Amino acid sequence: MADQRPPDNPIGSAMSDYDDLRHVTEERPCAYLPGLPARAQAYHVDCLDPATHESLMGLGFRRSGNVVYRARCRTCDKCQAIRVTVRRFAPTRSQRRVASRNLDVAVDISTPVATDEKYEMFRRYLDAQHDGTMSRDRDVFTDFLYTSPTRTLEFVYKVKDRLVAVGIVDQCPSGLSSVYVFFDPAEKNRSLGTLSVLREIECCREQGLPYYYLGLWVEGSKTMDYKARFRPNEILAGNGLWVPFRE
Repeated sequence: MADQRPPDNPIGSAMSDYDDLRHVTEERPCAYLPGLPARAQAYHVDCLDPATHESLMGLGFRRSGNVVYRARCRTCDKCQAIRVTVRRFAPTRSQRRVASRNLDVAVDISTPVATDEKYEMFRRYLDAQHDGTMSRDRDVFTDFLYTSPTRTLEFVYKVKDRLVAVGIVDQCPSGLSSVYVFFDPAEKNRSLGTLSVLREIECCREQGLPYYYLGLWVEGSKTMDYKARFRPNEILAGNGLWVPFRE
């Protein structure tokens, strides 16, 4: 996405307005597939009701802070939205082992609140997991994760009173949509990213929601490959329809 604030767009207007390529950012290196250029179509929004948000996800949009965006790359179309069919989901043997290994992890679900403790863990997470391109600035942390124009929940994971992971999740009519998860890198062996997906899918099941939206799956990206392991799942096809992917 662009460094400057993306242009506003009237969210209540016709979905055809979102084909306006005047709002496409300049190319920059792809975060998922090294060596390829990437660009996005992005809009700033101050209010986004859950139903409209879900409609936008059906057009390939994702949310980051007050920005909704989707890939608009010239040479690649590998970014594909993926969702899990909750009713039929069954964890793999490996995923069951992760759940068993983390029986001591408690989760609290509430309204997102930025704290110094979460920010410090986020900084440690970026230092351990990312290549340095993401900002460590406190204001960026707040804007990225704790500024939302829509209905959002925070999953806070703790061992006793010690914070170990945080997941930010949007609420939509048909399910929950994962925005971001970060964890204490000292607890890497717990596979807390996998645990967060399992707990959030279970939350969907408890609420009778049919889908869990995992964000983007990118063929060939090692950092995105894990998403396809939560089965059965569907991907958003080029015609705007969700189709079975991996059973």
